Amino acid sequence: MTIAALPHHPVAVVGAGLGGLALARVLHVHGVEAALFDLDASPAARTQGGMLDIHDETGQEALRAAGLHEEFLARVHTGGQAVRVLDRHGTALFEQADDGTGGRPEIDRGELRDLLAGSLPAGTVRWGAKVTGARPLGGGRHEVMLADGSAFTTDVLVGADGAWSRVRPLLSSARPAYTGVSFVETDLLEADLRHPGSAATVGGGMLFALGAGRGFLAHRETDGSLHVYAAVEAPEDWLDGIDFSDAEAAKAAVLKEFDDWAGGLRALVADADGALTPRRIHALPAGHRWDRVPGVTLLGDAAHLMSPFAGEGANLALLDGAELGLALAAHPGDPEAALSAYEARMFPRAEAAARTSARSQTLLFHADAPRGLVEMFADRDG
Repeated sequence: MTIAALPHHPVAVVGAGLGGLALARVLHVHGVEAALFDLDASPAARTQGGMLDIHDETGQEALRAAGLHEEFLARVHTGGQAVRVLDRHGTALFEQADDGTGGRPEIDRGELRDLLAGSLPAGTVRWGAKVTGARPLGGGRHEVMLADGSAFTTDVLVGADGAWSRVRPLLSSARPAYTGVSFVETDLLEADLRHPGSAATVGGGMLFALGAGRGFLAHRETDGSLHVYAAVEAPEDWLDGIDFSDAEAAKAAVLKEFDDWAGGLRALVADADGALTPRRIHALPAGHRWDRVPGVTLLGDAAHLMSPFAGEGANLALLDGAELGLALAAHPGDPEAALSAYEARMFPRAEAAARTSARSQTLLFHADAPRGLVEMFADRDG
């Protein structure tokens, strides 16, 4: 097949996560068509993670640009902005109720993704389309190859494909590095009925139970379950020594790291329902950027993967997508002007957030944790 015979898309987005969908939606609002390619077989192919707090000045601003803010507000989790901070003995050192006035309402990631995807014309997302690579053709055009052996060309190629982006090598040789923290994720289902003690420990929103080098981070989800992250500062190969095919053995291995913690906190793992999921936390260098390459850019984790400890990842992906969409719509026929304008705003914003996330990781797992987090919350609310 010759290049001339390949299907052509003026704007092609690799990855139908929050950022890619936000980009496509904003372009649609402005009458610009985009094609999204995602490796998942369908929107329901895998779970979408837990709750997200969507910040007024970033994620919510993106949803306003997408014309979806009111629909977003109708889906938020009432009470989800509540916060509790405990030490390893289970002593509450900070508590804050959700009175509805906060600027970071919580929503289930899957619900937000469904809202964005459902706002697009049928066929915008090509599901089951795994991108394996891309190459420049000159003049800003690229050829993109798919796992099924097919290919297409595009004038504007956007890598919205996450931490291990297949598009990033066109722009940068950077690769995510391990941050020194590993997570093990668990769920407690029907918590108020089946796990009332853990439900009371977590409260109505987010829990931080912290000590030196480890902690439990948990939140209540809209279906009444508790989603828990056991976080441990550990070597990169720590998770390799745990048999996650045996849930009880995995629980025991994780709880060895919390031997002297209160029983009520250990129960967040000990009583978990179903399998445990290991997850190493990676990040790109803070300040990751690249020289302008015609016809291609990145957004979200593909551009600026950071640790989750400042809650910025999803918010920045949404804002990246919205701002890139607005830039492309504002510069019809001149994608280079649009991409340059987008990157000029995205780079400094992402660097600041990445540095905040790294500082937050240090604060959460410091030797005197959770003192630093309690002081930060007190200063913020003082």
